[in-house]
Amino acid sequence: MSEQATEPLLVERDGAVATVTLNRPESLNSLDTALKEALRDALGELERDRSVRAVVLAGAGRAFCVGQDLREHVATLETGTTDPLGTVVAHYNPIAARLAGLPKPVVAAVRGVAAGAGASLALLADFRIGGPKTTFLMAFAKVGLAGDTGVSWSLPRLVGHAKAIELLMLAEPVPAAEAQRLGLLTRLLDDDELVLPVAQELAAQLAAGPTVAYGAIKRQLSVGDAGTLADALAAEAQAQTICGATADHRNATAAFVAKEKPTFEGR
Repeated sequence: MSEQATEPLLVERDGAVATVTLNRPESLNSLDTALKEALRDALGELERDRSVRAVVLAGAGRAFCVGQDLREHVATLETGTTDPLGTVVAHYNPIAARLAGLPKPVVAAVRGVAAGAGASLALLADFRIGGPKTTFLMAFAKVGLAGDTGVSWSLPRLVGHAKAIELLMLAEPVPAAEAQRLGLLTRLLDDDELVLPVAQELAAQLAAGPTVAYGAIKRQLSVGDAGTLADALAAEAQAQTICGATADHRNATAAFVAKEKPTFEGR
C-alpha cells in the first residue's frame, strides 16, 4: 500500500500554494485522532512557513468531511471516561484557532458533504468553492451535542444569529444552491470535478497578492465583526502600521503612480 494511501493527511506544495487534503476517503474523511493531530500540526507548520502564501483545504474522495469519527467516539464513551469530549480542547479548538488565524488566505474546496466539525472547518476558510453535490449539515444536535470547532463564531457571521440557531438546532441539510444563497459558499460551480482545481486557481491568484495585507485584513475583520467602533479603529491603525512598512506597499504604490502592474512578494 502506498504512503499516500495510508497517510491521514496529505500536504502538497505547488509554488506558494499548499493543498491540505483530509485523506480518509473510505470513511468520508471522518476525523479520528490521527487525522486531527496531523491537521493541527500541519496548520502550525504552514503558519510558520513564509514560502506558503495561500492554503487550499480539501477532502479526498466524494466528501469534504463528515466530522468526528463516531466509531472512535463510541469506543471512547465505552471506556467510561469522565471527559469523553476532551478532544474539543486537545484537537478541535487548536485546529479552529490555527485555521482561522492563518495570516494567509485559505480556500476550502467543499466537494460533497461537509457535516459537523467538517462543516465547521469549511466555514473557517476565507473562501469556499462548491459544486452541485455540496451539502452542509450542522449535525451536532443529531447526536446530542452543541457546536464546536468554531462554528458558534463563524456561522452567525455568515448567516446571522437567527439562521445560525435554525441550522444548528434543526440540523437539516443545506444543499448547494441554498448554501450559496446564505453565504456558506463563495462560489458554486456546475461540475463537482472542477471544485478542487478552481479552488487551487483562486489560491494561486491570492498567493501572488499582498500576503501581509491579507493577513492584516483577516485580523482586523475578526475584531471589527464583534468589537466596538473604537476596537475596529485601533485594529485598523495597527494593521496599517504593519502594512505600511512592507516592501509590497512601497513597491505597489510606486507601480500605481507609474501606471504599472505591481508585483507582490509577500513581505
